[in-house]
Amino acid sequence: MVDSVDIRTKGLKKPVDVAEYLFKRLHQVGVRSVHGLPGDYNLVALDYLPKANLKWIGSVNELNAAYAADGYARVKGISALITTFGVGELSAINGVAGAYAEHVPVVHIVGGPSTISQKNGMMLHHTLGNGDFNVFANMNKEISVALEKLYRPNEIADQIDSALRECYLKSRPVYLLLPTDMVQAKIEGERLDTPIDLSDFENDPEKEDYVVDVVLKYLHNAKNPIMLVDACAIRHRVVEETKQLVDKTKLPVFVTPMGKGAIDESHPCYGGVYAGEGSLPEVTERVEAADLILTVGALKSDFNTAGFSYRTSQLNTIDLHSTHCTVRYSEYPGVAMKGVLRKLIEKVNPGELKEVKPGPEVKNEVEENKDDSEVIKQAWFWPRIGEYLKENDIVVTETGTANFGIWGTKFPVGVTALSQVLWGSIGWSVGAAQGAALATKDLGDNRRTVLFVGDGSIQLTCQEISTMVRHNAKITIFCICNEGFTIERQIHGEEAEYNDIIEWKWKDLPTVFGATEGKAKSYQIKTKDQLEKLLADEDFNNRDGMQFVELYMPKHDAPRALVLTAKASAKNNEKTGSS
Repeated sequence: MVDSVDIRTKGLKKPVDVAEYLFKRLHQVGVRSVHGLPGDYNLVALDYLPKANLKWIGSVNELNAAYAADGYARVKGISALITTFGVGELSAINGVAGAYAEHVPVVHIVGGPSTISQKNGMMLHHTLGNGDFNVFANMNKEISVALEKLYRPNEIADQIDSALRECYLKSRPVYLLLPTDMVQAKIEGERLDTPIDLSDFENDPEKEDYVVDVVLKYLHNAKNPIMLVDACAIRHRVVEETKQLVDKTKLPVFVTPMGKGAIDESHPCYGGVYAGEGSLPEVTERVEAADLILTVGALKSDFNTAGFSYRTSQLNTIDLHSTHCTVRYSEYPGVAMKGVLRKLIEKVNPGELKEVKPGPEVKNEVEENKDDSEVIKQAWFWPRIGEYLKENDIVVTETGTANFGIWGTKFPVGVTALSQVLWGSIGWSVGAAQGAALATKDLGDNRRTVLFVGDGSIQLTCQEISTMVRHNAKITIFCICNEGFTIERQIHGEEAEYNDIIEWKWKDLPTVFGATEGKAKSYQIKTKDQLEKLLADEDFNNRDGMQFVELYMPKHDAPRALVLTAKASAKNNEKTGSS
């Protein structure tokens, strides 16, 4: 009688269990910590994490875990999320959808029932009871660039490698369904000796040269060109190429709200945040006067453009994207921006460019926005935060006043900005900040993570503070207490009950979620003077671990950019099919 182990390993040079293979591949592509929740369909797989030198983070629920994986990936480059079949993956699906919308590479691993159970259509827990085991994968199909069901051992290694490559290169989530009986199935481990090829797709040289020549022609003929950098420059890893092009051409460069942090804001060519009518007047005037706008990685959503309020012409625009380039109205599919940018840097002759007017000076206008009141107003607060921030901080802003207020903050060198302007899921920032803070640990640095979140938003996901405490995350939370959903009030229902919340004892949240005095410190701030003293305090600026600031602002006070964008959003909401 032939031993069953021999049958499973026959023909394999280095037999390895599927879970071990998967997790070692995750480690090879850069993941060091894994978010998620345990469930009976993934428990055996979780036992393999230490073998691959992966740390289990865990979270309080799957939605928060997905948000955390999103934040981790934005800092570390890629992340992993593990949930269980049905109930777990559906709890996470909103967070994964946000990662898809915003081009964030998350590997979503779902522990599923055995292949035998699925084949026989058994009525198992965590299912709909109808024998359909494809329904949840089908839901995830629309928010994944690759979806693999790991059913056949002879195909699994190829499936894993292909999915991880797609996730990284396309910077979007992938979905892997791992049945319980495949966790310990044997596959070829020799493949692990060869890393997955994560090199960028190469453009066709002739097409790339043609696009570059066309771009150079317009660039050299332009009298008043500028650059506008957006989110996909960050997500698709062309920030360094963008910087080199700015350095060589000295073109005035602006960022969108989603692109904030892509450009060093102390750079002499930096001109500020452009978002149509939501911009400062001097920024709007400078950008819209340009006769050529070179955009890098544009995502022209409503909140990113202040309600589609750009007054720029496509005739004066060159758009560089991760999958194509568009020059005026001519589109060049398959010509990706990284190759084009590299060749532009090589070929552009600064001597042939017209001398252009620089962009407006950007500074933190603290004194200009200070009044005689002790009340902390949005207009003063955000520039003041610009003076508090340090080089290389990670700044996370929540959908609401923070996402719009941060436009008025000039960052120091090296600041990483995280926001979810397109998907805009309220509460995202709390989980994302946890993931970002732990990603810095995995990178071996000591950067601060600073979170700005409203009292309405934090109520949705506040439990994730317990995960921050558990892992001793170095994070400072500014909880903006202004009695509810300010962004919603600005759009509709200024005094409506549905935009109100009950007031919590905010500064006690770390203690409620398990923090001892040594692990967290809390503050209550109601006046400018109190805030000034706090921001100048050496211990507050340099303390490891968690800090929680209960910060009071007026109920109806909102950043200028939010007021303008909300009005535009309200108008769009009012439009009818006959409009």
